[in-house]
Amino acid sequence: MRPYLNHATTRPSSSATPPYLPFYHHSRFLSPKTSFIPLFHSTKYPTIQNPKSPSYPLQDPTNFPAFVSLVKASMASSASGRAATETKPFSVLFVCLGNICRSPAAEGVFRDIVKKKGLDSKFNIDSAGTINYHEGNLADPRMRAASKRRDIEITSISRPIRPSDFRDFDLIIAMDKQNREDILEAFNRWKSRDELPADAYKKVRLMCSYCKKHDETEVPDPYYGGAQGFEKVLDLLEDACESLLDNILAENSNIHGS
Repeated sequence: MRPYLNHATTRPSSSATPPYLPFYHHSRFLSPKTSFIPLFHSTKYPTIQNPKSPSYPLQDPTNFPAFVSLVKASMASSASGRAATETKPFSVLFVCLGNICRSPAAEGVFRDIVKKKGLDSKFNIDSAGTINYHEGNLADPRMRAASKRRDIEITSISRPIRPSDFRDFDLIIAMDKQNREDILEAFNRWKSRDELPADAYKKVRLMCSYCKKHDETEVPDPYYGGAQGFEKVLDLLEDACESLLDNILAENSNIHGS
């Protein structure tokens, strides 16, 4: 009778032209189950079944250590793959029109809340605009000043949204309904050419949909208004970002911990 050994095994289980709006500014051999594997009659593992195979690890039936090493290597590789998946930061992209007022402020507010909760390494946070008119510029000085008064730093540099954002980010948060429409229009235009995930449009949400203390459905563009407009934007963003983080943590338990 051929010898059988009980082995706990584990089976490995461009940038493109952004959507241009009018020139003005507005609003990853072996099952987790322990199984008895025939040492010399495996049809599942050919290299174990066939001693003539170049990669056959058991030229001698007593060479069990070689088999153990093979299994350990496979398990280590599988564990490494799982760890990489589990530690991938959750990515959030905030989007407004020009990426100099609302979206950089949202990025700053959300980054500040995440940092205070000690979750910096768990997130990738960025912002963008639906137009490239302000590309390369710092955020509006009025918004930076208003945020600074709340001890929130805005250091982002304006950039337009790009096709890769639909692959790289888990959530794309639009400041208003027009921004959302423009983001979705861009996705429809880019999805075939850039081979984007067909369901990437589901990532697009409205910022105010996360508000709990305010009734507004959109974050108003403060560009043409006074100082109070920037304060109002920050009030809405602080409310929405707190709820947004709670929502993300509730739906992604792997984010918890240091």
